[in-house]
Amino acid sequence: MTATPRADWRIFRGDGVRRTVAMPPAPPWRRFRPAAPDRPVAPLPYLISPRHTDVVNAALHLRRPLLVTGPAGTGKSSLARAVAHELDLGPLLRWPVNSRSGVQDALYQYDAIGRLRETTLTRDRGGEEPSIGEFVRLGPLGTALVPRGVPRALLVDEMDKGDVDLPNDLLTVFEEGVFEIPELIRLPEESAVVHVLTADGDDTVPVERGRVQCTEFPVVVITSNGERDFPPAFLRRCIRLELPVPDEERLREIVAAHLGDEALADVDDLLHAFLRRRAPGELATDQLLNAVFLRTGGVDLDADGLLDAVLHQLTGSV
Repeated sequence: MTATPRADWRIFRGDGVRRTVAMPPAPPWRRFRPAAPDRPVAPLPYLISPRHTDVVNAALHLRRPLLVTGPAGTGKSSLARAVAHELDLGPLLRWPVNSRSGVQDALYQYDAIGRLRETTLTRDRGGEEPSIGEFVRLGPLGTALVPRGVPRALLVDEMDKGDVDLPNDLLTVFEEGVFEIPELIRLPEESAVVHVLTADGDDTVPVERGRVQCTEFPVVVITSNGERDFPPAFLRRCIRLELPVPDEERLREIVAAHLGDEALADVDDLLHAFLRRRAPGELATDQLLNAVFLRTGGVDLDADGLLDAVLHQLTGSV
C-alpha cells in the first residue's frame, strides 16, 4: 500500500513569491532542545542484539575502552549515547576526531594570551589578578578523567580520521588514567589547588598540584569506520565490537522504534528499494528513516529524483 501524497507538501515552490507557511514537524532525530546539566535529553531508541550487549558489558567490567567498528549508519555513535543514558552517567562527553586532533587539546587548553590580557587590564584598574584557573579548560577527555564516584561516558568519534600517531599518544592516558597540567604544577605552594573549567560549560573542578587522576576509569566508546588500521599495542587495550549491517527484520524494528508501528504499514517499497541500493554501495540506516518519515508526512517520494536524493550512496564522488 502506498500513501496518497499531500498536494501541499511542497512548502518551497521555487517561484520567487513570498508567503507565510507553517513549517512541518521535524523528524524525532532532528529536534533540538537544550538539556539541563543534571538531566540530559533522553536519546532515541537504540536496538542492539544480546550478543553485542555482552561485548559492551565486558568492556564495562574490565574498565577498558570499547572500540566500535562497522559501516556508516550502523549506530556506532548512538551506542555511546545509549550507554550514557541507560547507566545514568550524565551528559555524554564527545571528542570528534579530525586530522588536526591531538591528545593535549582533548585533555586541556590553556589560554595564555587571554590571561595576559586580563591580568594587564586588572592591574591597570588596581584590581585583583584573575585566577589562572579561569584560563584553563579541560577538554572532553580531561573532563572524563576528573575523579568522581561515578564514571563519565566519553565518545571518541571517528578515531581513524586522526593522525597516525594519535592511538599511540593515548596509550599512557588510557593505561594510567592520569595526566598533568604543567602550567599549574609550576604554581607556588599557596596555589596548590586551582579550580579549572570543564567541558561541561561553566562548571569547575579542583585540580591539586596540576595533576588529574581518575578514581573510576570513564566509559570510553571509540568509533572507527575502518579507514585505517590501529597499532597492536592500542588494540590490545581495547575491547572490540563489530556492528553488522542491519538485515530486513532489524530495519523494520528500527523504523517501528523511531516512527511507531503504524509506519510499517507503508514501508515495503521503500525498504526493498533501500535493500536493493545498499548492495552495490553504502547506505546508512537513517536514510531509510528519512524516506519513511517523508512518506508518512505525505511527501510524494515518486517525484522525479526525490527518492534518489534521499537514498544516495555514501561512497564515491558527489
